[in-house]
Amino acid sequence: MTRTDKAGHPTSLRCRNRELDLTSPRIMGILNVTPDSFFDGRAIHSVDHAIDRIGQMRDDGADIIDVGGESTRPGADSVSLDEEMHRVIPVLEKAVQLFPELLFSIDTTRYAVAFEAIRTGIHIINDVSGLQKEPRFTDLCSEFDTSLVIMHSQGEPKTMQKNPVYEDVLADVVAFFDRQITFARRSGVESIIVDPGIGFGKTISHNVELLAQLQVLRRWGGPVLVGASRKSMIGTILGDRPAEGRLAGTLAVHYDAMVRGAKILRVHDIREAKDTVLMYNALRSSSSPYRNYPV
Repeated sequence: MTRTDKAGHPTSLRCRNRELDLTSPRIMGILNVTPDSFFDGRAIHSVDHAIDRIGQMRDDGADIIDVGGESTRPGADSVSLDEEMHRVIPVLEKAVQLFPELLFSIDTTRYAVAFEAIRTGIHIINDVSGLQKEPRFTDLCSEFDTSLVIMHSQGEPKTMQKNPVYEDVLADVVAFFDRQITFARRSGVESIIVDPGIGFGKTISHNVELLAQLQVLRRWGGPVLVGASRKSMIGTILGDRPAEGRLAGTLAVHYDAMVRGAKILRVHDIREAKDTVLMYNALRSSSSPYRNYPV
């Protein structure tokens, strides 16, 4: 379950047999075991390569490793169930045992993949379809006490960025979460993470509106996750910058998200994200040793 303070802000999250402390924002590192991620600077080619990368992510400050075997970038094609299994399960079988200090999540929309990932010992199911494709995820989370990321998305990855339309993006997203979170809780899921789905069936103006109103998504009491790392929205705002040149923009978006209440940041660049969290904590803390430092 999610524990909250007197103001209703989440302070910890139960993730299977672990408690994730949320008194400080946490870093979820992206591990795409795919050949076609939109940011290919860290493509993973083997289980041993994945393990090395996870070790580096841990050393750089990651709290959670999010492992995915099917690209959800705009325009991406689906892969077979067998291929997705082949990509992620061997990595998780080894990684969960080698890195007991980390939490692991599986980024999938398939029941069979999530079930096998849970058998390896993972702690979180990260569902980019927000239970639209596989409502049985609630059964898995209830049975095994795993946390569930419910992300808002519109359409399929192949076509989701082709003229997405909302009457009122914030109202539509809030209504979506009202429905899906109610369903999940009635199914016995106690630990729910809310993700607005930046870039998933949304224009730049939709993304900006959601980020500017992010505090609204804290209304269900669970932690809010933001994943804007190096996404095309940032590239467009920065003058059509390619993914390799979007780090500064990413850090700016994630810092603002923390100010508005985000508790989990899903990122490619772990060390830089961790630095941003450390600066955020220092600047926001009334007990910071730097608060009265002479200038």
